[in-house]
Amino acid sequence: DSLNHSAKLALWYNNKRVHMTCEERRNAPHMNKIRFTLSPTFSAFALIGLFTFIFLGAEYLYVNMLSLTEAEDKTVVSQNYMLGISAVGFILYPLLYGRVSRRADGIGITLAAFIGIISLFIIQRHLSYVQTVAAGAILFLILGALGSAVHYMAVCMLEADRSLGKTVGGAYAAGILLQFFNNNFVDIETAEAIILSLFFAVMIVLLFETRQRFGYYNVKSAGMDSSEIRYADRKKTAALLVAVCALMAMAFSTLDNAVTLFHASGAVDIGEWPRLLLALSGLAAGFLFDIQKRKYMSIIMYCVMMLSTLCVAVLKNDGMFIVALASFYLSAGFFVVFFTVSFMELSRYMKRPALWAGMGKAVNNMSAMVMANGSVHMLLLGSTMAMIASALALFVAISVTTAAYTLSFIKMARQQNIIREDSELNNSDQLTKLPDFAESFSLTAREREVLQCLLTHDDSVQNLASRLYMSRPALYRHIANMNEKTETKSRIGLMQFYFSWQDDKKEE
Repeated sequence: DSLNHSAKLALWYNNKRVHMTCEERRNAPHMNKIRFTLSPTFSAFALIGLFTFIFLGAEYLYVNMLSLTEAEDKTVVSQNYMLGISAVGFILYPLLYGRVSRRADGIGITLAAFIGIISLFIIQRHLSYVQTVAAGAILFLILGALGSAVHYMAVCMLEADRSLGKTVGGAYAAGILLQFFNNNFVDIETAEAIILSLFFAVMIVLLFETRQRFGYYNVKSAGMDSSEIRYADRKKTAALLVAVCALMAMAFSTLDNAVTLFHASGAVDIGEWPRLLLALSGLAAGFLFDIQKRKYMSIIMYCVMMLSTLCVAVLKNDGMFIVALASFYLSAGFFVVFFTVSFMELSRYMKRPALWAGMGKAVNNMSAMVMANGSVHMLLLGSTMAMIASALALFVAISVTTAAYTLSFIKMARQQNIIREDSELNNSDQLTKLPDFAESFSLTAREREVLQCLLTHDDSVQNLASRLYMSRPALYRHIANMNEKTETKSRIGLMQFYFSWQDDKKEE
């Protein structure tokens, strides 16, 4: 009683903040006043876009510096090995995720970013081949780990967002455009490294800000509980998607190696205007993939692969190189958006979503490393007929695995829909005890209406408030009042208490 009003308010706020769920903390109006915040979709867009720019910019800088003293075939092989090392980073981060404290995790990310920036400048200086390769290995390992964190946070923020394709495609296009301007309007390598470092720092700050807002929660907190889906179905779908992306990556890595060979030899600069086609294709892919909730995404990607197969067939013809380059850029953007979106969607159904959210990039980069020596040898010494035969065989394999993956994913998604419908039905059955519950805990008519809405709709707080025709602060007040009456701590705690509650009077 001796506390003044301000002290009481501060005490209530601190207590409320401790017991709030991640969703409540994210949407609470008093939390939003603490710091400037971006929308979840824009935050995910910014993170993926920044990572795309930094990764591609680092790769471009590495190839340029190495090509100053090394032959083009050695440069291409070294580039692909760096991609393979980044794949290790993509897998390494999820293995460490959750095994260390939050503070140690933050310190680790900060230290990794600092080492990554130093590695950038070592690459830019290119003092020796060994130092450049060593710095590249460290940098791409770090970028892989940070990329895994970025993709997982994007999945958490986007939740079941229907515009997942547009967000990923737009972010990829934005990253490509940033790289285009950095490559064409900044002529000094030192300045390029400085710009990359600045954006690197911005990405780390944004990553910390989003993790602070959205917390260390699992994607299943967004309502995607996959525990009832058969393990064999999840395992089969994941294995097929890995196979599809690996096979597609073989075709695209061959095309990428051909383009890099020409770039390293000085015949063409891949950072010039054809690069804009890559941004355009990524943006187009995002909009096309989101049609009918990404129902036709695999079919669209299958058609794009037909174009890529033709590109491989004309690579040996120097006069057709510009056609192959344009076709490669137009199809490569579709492929990047396809594997990014596919694995982000798949992660919602897996027990370890942090591992699968960025797996697309890991599979692509690892496939590029495996194909490095073989594809370069074929491009330099192979015959046109051998390349055409290899392309056709690869296309057939991709066709079979894509069809199998599509059927398996549809089966798994149907299981999820059945589980969700059963859950909604169970919730409806549970509503029969709502009048007795409301009477036992002296809930007002409005509080009873709010509780019924909480039990029957798995929406965000903003959508729930809209359904009830009230503001978010008013909704929070009603939830807080019910928490006090039922001695629960949060919205989730209130719902769990309701489902487990039994009327003692009726039992007697």
